[in-house]
Amino acid sequence: MQNNLKLQNNLKFYIDGAWVNPQSMDTLPVINPATETPFADVAIGNADDADLAVAAAKKAFPAWSATTVAYRLELLEKLLELYEARMGDLADIISQEMGAPAVIANTQQAPVGAMHLGDAIREMRKFACENDIGENTQVLKEPIGVCALITPWNWPMNQIMLKLSPALATGCTVVLKPSELSPFCAVFLAELIDEVGFPAGVFNLVNGDGVGVGSHLSAHPDVDMVSFTGSTRAGTAISKAAADTIKRVNLELGGKGANIIFADADEQAVSRGVNHCFHNSGQSCNAPTRMLVERSVYDQAVKTVVEVANTMKSGNPTEYGDYLGPVVSESQYTKIQGFINTAIDQGATLAVGGVGKPEGFETGYYVKPTVFTDVTQDMGIWYDEVFGPVLVMTPFDTEEEAITLANDTVYGLTNYIQTADMDRARRISRQLRSGMVEINASPRHTWIPFGGYGQSGNGREGGHYGIEDFLEIKAVVGWS
Repeated sequence: MQNNLKLQNNLKFYIDGAWVNPQSMDTLPVINPATETPFADVAIGNADDADLAVAAAKKAFPAWSATTVAYRLELLEKLLELYEARMGDLADIISQEMGAPAVIANTQQAPVGAMHLGDAIREMRKFACENDIGENTQVLKEPIGVCALITPWNWPMNQIMLKLSPALATGCTVVLKPSELSPFCAVFLAELIDEVGFPAGVFNLVNGDGVGVGSHLSAHPDVDMVSFTGSTRAGTAISKAAADTIKRVNLELGGKGANIIFADADEQAVSRGVNHCFHNSGQSCNAPTRMLVERSVYDQAVKTVVEVANTMKSGNPTEYGDYLGPVVSESQYTKIQGFINTAIDQGATLAVGGVGKPEGFETGYYVKPTVFTDVTQDMGIWYDEVFGPVLVMTPFDTEEEAITLANDTVYGLTNYIQTADMDRARRISRQLRSGMVEINASPRHTWIPFGGYGQSGNGREGGHYGIEDFLEIKAVVGWS
């Protein structure tokens, strides 16, 4: 199948500083979700490919970990320069392989990778790798070793760079296994890394699925750390696979964020919440998918939500415009339709949207922007992470009830508060069981710690928090 992405290595892996043929001839067609047709093939690896990549990373680790921070940052700065110069090409890849509309791909999906790389460079430049804690003791922070990075399809470069940047900056070596649904971002990045001239084995890329490559990396005795972003189900499997070797496992998993809107919230709070929920076609783990509204303004909020949802249009990802793209795959589309059908069967009130595709989009994995109102805690749609453009709404009467409703989830990634009363906002923030809380749409910078409580995972990514996760702590007594 013709590769139209100007990538030369979609059927190869990058191992030990070279593009190599896979151990088998297995390939997988990568589907454009807007057309439902394959546009290129990608090689699918197996355990043998993973073993070769891990061996290369293990061999490279002693020398790479002994390099200076300045040397490593020099290479990362060259990578950042190349990345920024090729940003448009990367955005085109993202639009084709995971369906992000061109405006999102060019202004958010592609640029956020550069932001995380720049953050890691800045933070590592001022990071203290040694600390005298007194009593003749020096604490050394050292790279953990060989890291398996397993990344998702929904924000491909965001998640790759959140992991890769601190790993390389601290002196770790890596094996990257991206999602088989959006593999070409990683191939593109590997070509840039090769052009920069990182030492052989420092960065390795093996494409494949979770069963053939991901599980093997998770259990591999020579992998010191697994950093995974994806579903809670897969995160559980990775944790179990990694347990026998007691390796470090960092997980960024699902979410079912609550957006608590009080009567005194600003007039844009409701419409802002709808737009945020449906952004990236609802394919974000930190989306505010449960809108909790103070009862005195609930009816008006429902009207506003319906009005906003009805203005949302679907569109071709290759064209600029303010619209929703498709979801990533047929299986994802089918799963979302199942959630919508079940919610209807369980008695949730369908305010807008519903099953099927938007009018005029019979081809492509497009989902109608869907809103359910008066959702109760005995409905599956209250708890399940849909990962599509589906919003649920319910009223609350008191602050205490709002907190109880928000915390009624196994997840704990991001919650949102909309109120003019900052004392109340801060008070509620302390009681919400989530790794992140956003008040009144305050901007979330790329360097703040990203991660969650409960089944949303463990560890933190971004800024110096992300750097810490790739380091071991060694106490040396008698240093002086």
